[in-house]
Amino acid sequence: MTLIQGKIRIIGGQWRSRLLTFPEHPDLRPTANRVRETVFNWLEQDLSGLRCLDLFAGSGALGFEAASRGAAHVVMVDNDVQVYKALRENKEKLQAMQVELLLMNALDFMQSDVRKFDVIFLDPPYRLDLLPQLMSLLSSHLEEDGLVYSEARDTWTPDKQWRVHRSAKAGTVRYQLLEFVHYG
Repeated sequence: MTLIQGKIRIIGGQWRSRLLTFPEHPDLRPTANRVRETVFNWLEQDLSGLRCLDLFAGSGALGFEAASRGAAHVVMVDNDVQVYKALRENKEKLQAMQVELLLMNALDFMQSDVRKFDVIFLDPPYRLDLLPQLMSLLSSHLEEDGLVYSEARDTWTPDKQWRVHRSAKAGTVRYQLLEFVHYG
């Protein structure tokens, strides 16, 4: 079996224009350049010193983009062995020492890891419909002023614990930046 490789380009920061390669996989949909540009504009481009989590890392487009833009630490989680190998190769090619790769299920990570992050990228495979389940686990992993980026195929409204900071649509993809609402 031959693995066909896809490519996506980092659009900003120290690795601007560098190519990432990733295996063909039915659940892998790299976040498009136009969408990434918008999201990182919303995040004010420079992520210097921030800690980021990229659940369902896939192609690594969001996590490596965050690292390229100065994030101090980026944890990238994926449970597919071939995808993980490609992430590792891209990490080595970029010499991305601030990137930590984990080969594990995203739900297991959320339930076992206690770290907090400034930005969480949440782009699970659409067919799994995991956003509602994952959102209930995120608040304990977010710094007080942290933000969550979510991407979905259909209109998806988070519960009242979350405020939509920004949202947009590109083709069939709906994406938004969310803030946790602290009551009390």
